[in-house]
Amino acid sequence: MTKADVASPHLELAPGSRVGIIAGGGSLPVEVAESLVRQGNSPFIVLVDGEVDREADFAAYEQATLALEDIGLLLPLLKRRGISHLVLAGEIRRRPQLARIRPTFGLLAIIPSVIVALARGDDGLLKVLTRGLEKRGITVVGAHQIVPDLAAAEGTLTAAGPRQSDWRDIEAGRAAAKAIGALDIGQAAVAIGGRAIALEGIEGTKGLLERTRELRGHGRLAGKTRGVLVKCAKPGQELRADLPSIGPQTVEAAHAAGLAGIAVEAGRSLILEGPTTLSRANALGLFIIGLPVAESADGR
Repeated sequence: MTKADVASPHLELAPGSRVGIIAGGGSLPVEVAESLVRQGNSPFIVLVDGEVDREADFAAYEQATLALEDIGLLLPLLKRRGISHLVLAGEIRRRPQLARIRPTFGLLAIIPSVIVALARGDDGLLKVLTRGLEKRGITVVGAHQIVPDLAAAEGTLTAAGPRQSDWRDIEAGRAAAKAIGALDIGQAAVAIGGRAIALEGIEGTKGLLERTRELRGHGRLAGKTRGVLVKCAKPGQELRADLPSIGPQTVEAAHAAGLAGIAVEAGRSLILEGPTTLSRANALGLFIIGLPVAESADGR
């Protein structure tokens, strides 16, 4: 395991730094913005058109709205606003349509890379975007560097902990999550009875847990009363964007699916709305555990 594979520590912003947030769905961009304000740094918000579900929470901030296909306008916008650091935060449910991307002079230079990245999947596109911005003077940082409390700590985080039988599910789920992560398919798996029974696809963790609930409801999981949701970063993932995350809704959905708990990688996963998430898990009797980051055979 290298230093680059572990979530970076809290970022100390130099005087005069200005942070922009590319805001997608969910609570993550809201939590990042609120943390920056507490640190005395009011952020500039770039709302991704059609993806933000908490626009009212950004009403007090300077902001602009940008469609995914207008990605070529992002750099000039950030430069005009004096942005030195950028956070990519929140869920983006769709990928840009290449045929509708508005070409700009700066974007033309990286169009071949964008085409290749779109073919490789979401993480490839994030890497191209991150490297392209950094080459042009914008430092891309992870949400966990702005709000270090978001990163899952190692160990059992709830009143309940995993039973001995749950560890078989945790290991099976982790192996499955890493396997689909290597193919850039998803970041999560559900394991019951010591084997993976459902894998995350394009529908996300919510859809994964809904499928698990339906399987249990249809009797396909009869006699298996426990199970675990495991979420892991993809092998070689760009850790400054799209880290695996869980929140109160994940806990509710895991409980509805009849699972005993949730396991995430410590330092490489985010727990959104932390106090609420842990409180709800305790109320429902679920465990949440932060797993140590294992060293893989290739040293990553």
